[in-house]
Order: sequence, then C-alpha cells, then structure tokens
Amino acid sequence: MTHDNDSILPRIPMLLTLWLLMFTASSQFLIVAPILTDIGEALNIPQAARGTLITGYAVAVACFALVAGPISDRFGRRIILRAGTTCMAIALLLHALAYDFTSLLALRILAGSASGMMSGAAVAYIGDVMPYKLRGRALGIIMSGMAFGQILGIPGGKILASWGTFNTPFVVLGVVMLVASVLTWLVLEPPPARDAEPLTLTSAIGNYREILSQRPLAILTLASATMMLSVSAFITYQPTWLELELGATDWHIATLFAVGGMANAGSGPIAGYVSDKIGRKPLVVSASVIMAGAFLVMPAVPSIYWAYPVMFCAMIAVGARMGPLNAWMTALVSTNRRGSLMSLTMATGQAGFALGSAGAGLSYTHLGFLGNAIFAAVGAVITAALLLSGVPEPTGDPL
Repeated sequence: MTHDNDSILPRIPMLLTLWLLMFTASSQFLIVAPILTDIGEALNIPQAARGTLITGYAVAVACFALVAGPISDRFGRRIILRAGTTCMAIALLLHALAYDFTSLLALRILAGSASGMMSGAAVAYIGDVMPYKLRGRALGIIMSGMAFGQILGIPGGKILASWGTFNTPFVVLGVVMLVASVLTWLVLEPPPARDAEPLTLTSAIGNYREILSQRPLAILTLASATMMLSVSAFITYQPTWLELELGATDWHIATLFAVGGMANAGSGPIAGYVSDKIGRKPLVVSASVIMAGAFLVMPAVPSIYWAYPVMFCAMIAVGARMGPLNAWMTALVSTNRRGSLMSLTMATGQAGFALGSAGAGLSYTHLGFLGNAIFAAVGAVITAALLLSGVPEPTGDPL
C-alpha cells in the first residue's frame, strides 16, 4: 500500500530494481543500431531489410503496451513486471541461437513485447506505491536508467560484439535482466487493493474509450505522440549529418551521445526533486521549449566540437522532462485506470516516433538537416503548447 512518510530511503531497493530493469531494457534496444552492420553481415541480411529489426521491435512494444495496461489495472503491476522481465530475459538469452534473419526478427519482436509489458507498468507501479509528493524524484531516479543505457549500453555492447559475436551483448544483458526479474520477486511491495471488475475485451476497450473521452487525457495522449515525433525527427539523421557535413568519426558520435547521456542521467533525478517542490508543469513545458531551441541551434554549429555543448543542453532538457512528466501522468487518473493511461501514452509515443523517423527521411532528402531540426523544434513547441493549455497540474491523486 502507499506509504505516507516523507522519506524515499526505505524505497531504495525497489527503485534500484526498477532502475536495473529500465537500464537493461534501454541498453538492449539502443545497441541494435550501432551493431546493425555486424548483424547484417553475420546473418547475410540485405541492407534494405535490416531496419525491420528495429521496426518490428517498436510495433511489438506499442501493441503489447495496449494489451498489458488493462491487465495491470485488474491484476496489479507486479505480475506484469515479473512476467515482462522473465520474458525479456529469456528472449535475450535466446539471441545466442539466432541463425538467420527470420529467427532474429522473431526474437526482437518477443523482446519488444516484453518491453511493452514492463515500461508502462513500472511507472504505474510507482504511482501506486509512492505518494505524489515523492514521485518526481522516484521517477527521476528510475528514468535515469534509460540514460545510463545510452552511456554504458551503447559502447559496452559495441565492445562485447567486437570481443565475441553480435549475439554476445544480448546474452550478457539477458543475464542482467534475469537478475532484475529475481529482484522483482524479492523487493517489490504489495500493490494496493484493486477493483474486482472482471477483465474482458469490452472492458479493456472501455478503459481506453473512457480515457480518450476526457479532454485533458486525450490532449496528453496527443502530446506523447508529438513529443516522441520531435525526438525521432532530430536524432534519426543527426549522425549521418555529423559524418557528412562536419567530418565526425565513429569516436566523435559515440562520445557525443555519451555526453548527452550523462547530461540526461544527471538532470533527471534533480528535475524530479525540483518538480516535487514546485510542480510538474513548469519544468516539463520549459524543458520542451529549451529542447526546441537546442534543435534549431544544432545545424548552425561550425564544427563537431561545438555540437557537444548543444547536445549537452538538449539532453539536460530531455532528462528534466521525463521524470516530472511521468509523475504528472500518474496523478491524472485513479489506480484502476493508471496502467491503461501509461500504456496508451507509450503506444502513441511509439507511433509518434515512427512517424517522426519517416518524416525525417523525407525532410532530410529535400531540405537537409536544417529541415529536420525545424521539424523537430515544431514538434517540441506543439508538445509544450498542448501540455500548457490542455492538461491541469494536479495536487495529488484523484479520489
């Protein structure tokens, strides 16, 4: 049940478990792009088909998030977190047996399905067991696991792949996820009592219909899509532009994203703590505007070395937005709808990410990276406007 003391310290084991879950899930997703060439060469996958390994994963995340949300609302988050971590651990360990494109694609879809189950449930679980006034710092800590996946997962996975085969980093991360799975059984607190309403397809669809019928929640769902659209529109062709226009090497790009990851990881917990004191909306909206500014500045940098401080500022804004936004969302619905809302926003976010990537391809072809930066900045400003005007700042959980 929810604690009513003001200390986050008794929840540290729980937070570290969810941090490990987020770190591993983020790492196994992010590592695919840097070793995609190695995967393609090892399995003789045509260049045009390699991107479907990422697409298949993203589609599975979105679909299973929508399925898992109502289940977690009915039966609790712990069962979803335990099932999701176990399934992902198995999927990652089975990567050792991938022998062709079809088998690897099936395993990436299985891993995406597990990710779709877990990520929304992790945030909803914090909403269930943490008081609202502590959620910002709690989610800031947990979400920093995704940033550390960028800092450690990408270079670590690249090194493991060079030492062994492309399978190696997935198997290692499978072992780490297995540890996280065991911890979900040992340290996660019991959930609060929940509604005994039977779960059916009709009731699950009704949950989503009820959420979308409320204007603030519908706006929030749309903002989730525009938020991820802006991110994907910016990053999809950024490495290509850095290489072709600024002469960046693999080392430059790796360190650039490591610097961005450190900024993200550092700002997340701080922003979460601040949002517990001053509210979520000011931080989330201002961070979105700062991101838009950083996106517009990047195409004007004269050399790769000027890209580092711009990337640092952009990723500070990303970290400052993530924890407070998730804490904000957990208080907009009751416990019995929280999983559905988190899953719905995750699914629309994945859809926005896919649209942003597709739009970035057209924009980059016709307008260059400046077009992508403008596209991304507009998405970030629209996100800020939607949240500012259409979503209220709660003071606690709804009754």
